[in-house]
Amino acid sequence: MNYKKDPYAALRIKEFNIFLLVRFALVFAWSMQFIVIEWQVYSITKDPLSLGLIGLMEIIPALSMALFAGHIVDQKEKRNLLLLCIGAFSLISLGLFLLTWPEIVGTWETNHILYCIYALVFFGGFVRSFFGPTIFSLVALIVPKKIYPNAATWNSSTWQMANVLGPATAGIFINWIGVHWTLSVVFGMVVLAFVTLFKINRKPILNPKIGEPVMQSLKEGLNFVFKTKAILGAITLDMVAVLFGGAVALLPIYAQDILEVGPEGFGVLRAAPAVGAFITMLATAYLPISKNAGLKLLAAVFGFGVCIIVFGVSTIFWVSVIALFLSGITDGVSMVIRQTILQLKTPDHMRGRVSSVNSMFVGSSNELGAFESGVTAKLMGTVTAVVFGGTMTIITAVSTAFFSPSFRRLDLRKDLEEHENSN
Repeated sequence: MNYKKDPYAALRIKEFNIFLLVRFALVFAWSMQFIVIEWQVYSITKDPLSLGLIGLMEIIPALSMALFAGHIVDQKEKRNLLLLCIGAFSLISLGLFLLTWPEIVGTWETNHILYCIYALVFFGGFVRSFFGPTIFSLVALIVPKKIYPNAATWNSSTWQMANVLGPATAGIFINWIGVHWTLSVVFGMVVLAFVTLFKINRKPILNPKIGEPVMQSLKEGLNFVFKTKAILGAITLDMVAVLFGGAVALLPIYAQDILEVGPEGFGVLRAAPAVGAFITMLATAYLPISKNAGLKLLAAVFGFGVCIIVFGVSTIFWVSVIALFLSGITDGVSMVIRQTILQLKTPDHMRGRVSSVNSMFVGSSNELGAFESGVTAKLMGTVTAVVFGGTMTIITAVSTAFFSPSFRRLDLRKDLEEHENSN
């Protein structure tokens, strides 16, 4: 079979389909939970800084544990490690469910509830530091190298589809059954992911340096990332764009105070970028974007910044939705290219550590971006903060294109051909 021309190559592998179901359930639950937390925190505080603190509470443990998590992932069996991660996630979801019980809400002080929410988010940061490297490493053990780009497309598409349905479902359910029972849906999805994962077999540990000293292992991972220009460029570009373009952290303010569209409108706004990204990723299954990947990535980040600026100044709901939808399209291109670069350029025995570095610079920049958005909104005002973020994203794309011509000329077709010949 010609895997290069088969848009469903990865989907023909049974374990990969099971993996996608697990990934969908986890992302759906995590995105729902984050929306509920954002809504609840802003509802009880009416303070944009409190939204930024959500991101800060998650990024502190995520950053502090990221490199060590990568080392552990490279040393351990991936399926069982993911089971432990999901088990910890279930405890967080159960804690939030109990914390929003009407009897507790009615008797506890607001600050006590708020601090407990932040504590659970903090614990979630530790868990998330293991999630990314484990999932990244596990998928590489399920599919052959020659279909990594196709697997990356479907994996990212599943992630985005869950991000479409999760926030929209959260918005609808908050309005329909309230915050407390919405969190019971989150807990149910986590349990589903835990049970389903048992259908994937345990995988071999490919790291030849089991028992390697931690500091030596971490140094090797960092050196590899900083010496591999394609990986470093992709990570850096996306990190800065996400850091300054994190307008989604301020969506509760837009939904409640600027656009005045309530929880259902909030869900639509939150889902709009994921809808655009999901459509883009489905398209890339049929129209691969490995040719001129660097230039396409730069253009995508530039377009993302423009969309964020339009969203920031809009006071019309559907204009805001369209701007967020288009931001998702550009972000979808960026995500597929970045994941393909990481999969193709990373050796099997270093996937955990490289993914951890990626999580430090890119994944955690979502939370740091949320904190940055909260602080700048407090200092500048909400609209000015979003426009500032979009402008910085554009400047980042233009600067990278100007100062890094090698990244601008990046093409992944040669790497794909080498992997196909090796198989």
